[in-house]
Amino acid sequence: MAKEKTNYVCSECGGVSFKWLGKCPSCGAWNTLVEQVAAQGGGAGNNRFSAPYTALGGTSELATLSEIEANDVARTPTGIDELDRVLGGGIVAGGVTLIGGDPGIGKSTLLLQAVDALQRAGQNALYVTGEESGAQVALRSRRLGLEHSQVQVLAEIQLEKIIATLDANRPAIAVIDSIQTVYSDQLSSAPGSVAQVRECAAHLTRFAKTSGTAVVLVGHVTKEGALAGPRVLEHMVDTVLYFEGDTHSSFRLVRAIKNRFGAVNEIGVFAMTERGLKGVTNPSAIFLSQHAEPVPGSVVLVTLEGTRPMLVEIQALVDNGGPSPRRLSVGLDRDRLAMLLAVLHRHAGVACMDQDVFVNAVGGVRISEPAADLAVMLAITSSLRGKPLPKGFIAFGEVGLAGEVRPAPRGQERLREAAKLGFSIAVVPKANAPKRGAKEIEGLTIHPVERIEEAMDVVRQLQ
Repeated sequence: MAKEKTNYVCSECGGVSFKWLGKCPSCGAWNTLVEQVAAQGGGAGNNRFSAPYTALGGTSELATLSEIEANDVARTPTGIDELDRVLGGGIVAGGVTLIGGDPGIGKSTLLLQAVDALQRAGQNALYVTGEESGAQVALRSRRLGLEHSQVQVLAEIQLEKIIATLDANRPAIAVIDSIQTVYSDQLSSAPGSVAQVRECAAHLTRFAKTSGTAVVLVGHVTKEGALAGPRVLEHMVDTVLYFEGDTHSSFRLVRAIKNRFGAVNEIGVFAMTERGLKGVTNPSAIFLSQHAEPVPGSVVLVTLEGTRPMLVEIQALVDNGGPSPRRLSVGLDRDRLAMLLAVLHRHAGVACMDQDVFVNAVGGVRISEPAADLAVMLAITSSLRGKPLPKGFIAFGEVGLAGEVRPAPRGQERLREAAKLGFSIAVVPKANAPKRGAKEIEGLTIHPVERIEEAMDVVRQLQ
């Protein structure tokens, strides 16, 4: 098959050049020209690369939104509960999922376990490997204890051969490991380039929508942690999952960044074992340190990840600094830490101007919600004074620049989760306290506060 003509389009202004140039001749931007297939004489509609979704169907009649029948999307459980939680209940026929993460973190391991479980449940599964040979995939399956696995394996990186195989077999789920290794003969650029990744993903997405096969794309990440390739790749797919966690730790987090069929920011917690990744049913246990007695600078926070409340220990260490004290946080926003220290000084009279302040979220979890403010400030105050908080103590709430303690979303669920795990004392925003006449949370003494000064007074009485 003769190769189609290509040109180079600027990703900033859309200007077209017939050869690659370091600088766009239209807008002057550097390194923005990307290779694309040139449209043929019949217009853009004749170019199957420029319009990857034209084959989804013909012209449709207009319909009023209120008259369209909306049904729940049918899901097929993968057999891995934590992965199903992140996906929103299981895989969706015709859905396209993109999963990214650092090298060696467990992407291929998790997907091989998932497709084997689906195959054993009667779903035809195909694993396309572009980075390893079939023998290497077989060795991994033996290490994972997946003896006599019936998953079909295809070692291929050419897009046209992959789609032909998928079309002939029509599996229920197909894993492409990875999208950066796949290339099309219609483009002259190397595998992994922007043009190749975009066009290959577009064709696989079109196949998934027309055939009903669920396609899972494994994506590489850059050194900054973002998915490699064009950002349009994330817009194109239905679900985007990120693998998080330190490769030196046995725990992994799978987080949903985008999900057209479920909740976003949902997480699944896994432990890496000799037999692969195992779901952790009680993730709060891994984010809490085991202290025989309460220690200064330690406060338990009830955070919310998607629909799941989790208990995470926040640790703070305040030590003598010098003329240039350090402010260091792990798992928390460093700029927000500096803001909280200023609020602590101005409204609570706790000065750390000449102290080094270190704050850490135990277990390697990253906390982005502002509901961690109150726990961080109480941990810093406890470390500075050298007085531990009582056993069974939790706190959560957002703190504003004026010193007010603002409510956190779904506070009642957080309190019930803490009570279920045996915690007995809670300092929370007043708006999150149970209302009059509401059912009390058994075993939990709640201290509602409106300002950071009130929270400090409550803590002094408890210490």
